[in-house]
Amino acid sequence: MTTVTLRGDRRALHVAWPNGSTTDFPALFLRDNCATGFHPKTQEREFDLTSVSPELTIAGVATSTGELIIDWDDRDTESRFTFDWLSTNQPGKRLTDPADVTPSLWRGGATSAEMPRAQASTLLSDDAALLAFLKETKRTGLSFVEGMADDPEAGMTLARRIGFLRETNFGVTFEVMSKPDPNNLAYTSHALPLHTDLPNQELVPGFQFLHCIANEAIGGGSTFCDGFAIAEDLKRKDPDSFQLLAETAIPFRFQDGDYDIRKHYRVVERDFDGRLLEVRFNAHIAAVFDMAPVLMERYYPAYRTFMEMTRSPDYVIDTRLGRGEMVIFDNRRTLHGRTAFDPSTGFRHLRGCYVDRGEFDSRIRVLSRSIPAAARVA
Repeated sequence: MTTVTLRGDRRALHVAWPNGSTTDFPALFLRDNCATGFHPKTQEREFDLTSVSPELTIAGVATSTGELIIDWDDRDTESRFTFDWLSTNQPGKRLTDPADVTPSLWRGGATSAEMPRAQASTLLSDDAALLAFLKETKRTGLSFVEGMADDPEAGMTLARRIGFLRETNFGVTFEVMSKPDPNNLAYTSHALPLHTDLPNQELVPGFQFLHCIANEAIGGGSTFCDGFAIAEDLKRKDPDSFQLLAETAIPFRFQDGDYDIRKHYRVVERDFDGRLLEVRFNAHIAAVFDMAPVLMERYYPAYRTFMEMTRSPDYVIDTRLGRGEMVIFDNRRTLHGRTAFDPSTGFRHLRGCYVDRGEFDSRIRVLSRSIPAAARVA
């Protein structure tokens, strides 16, 4: 049985749950979340917290058919909360989030065949299959789609089923092929060391979609590694180097005739719980380091160690994308690259776009509302 008592100062309610746990609900928290303070259609808060005293107290409390009823000392409002709402929204308890998927780290012993795979037609027509695929893609940070339509727009069509496309200085979409006057190494036939895209941006793009339209040249294999696995291993083996990468921001810069985009970022970013949040590593657009010399002498060895790990068979997996195949990866976790290719031996063309992490997560949450739990991937 759930019991509710008014704290002695009348500025909080004390709830004892049937499982023996207890929760205190501050008066201001309850008043701020009263249903009467939200627009009925948009569900956005209209209540103005400054309209009540910071010393707000509760006049009385009662229960009725699974509801808690609160009378306030200002007498202007009666607030009602279901016990289900109170249980879900206990202060100090984080809300359940369908998009909060625990990463599954992988290393060089993995293969592309072990990563999540799906048919394009299935993802375009089956919401349950799309939800399962999105969650697995988020878990691994790398997945593959087969059976793409013979249409240069096919990759964008699938990406737009997930969220709106992120535009950058390279456009809404970008063509990865050898060009006569390139403004980026991706537009050459040279090898590309493993990297994340555009760490020079204010907001680094989230998930990248690369649709293989042609891959006929000799060379041009794709390489990937899990930046989270490298960061975790570095933290365990060399905690000082990990700390340097997680605490020291370095400059990144892209520049051509039309743009000069710069940003300082740390190579390793953690969230407020200390969990890995992002990896940003791109040696070919890292700008001139500008930290103090005494820090620089410590930082370079740590940076070099991370770079060496991105080139080790302990972490790198290789594959070759074929026509009609698309790779999807978390650009703020999974590093990607390619081997050099000879354009005189055949045409190589990948067409890409980005969908930001927020859009990707939003799609997971929206699909989770309507798809039965039995049809989901945990």
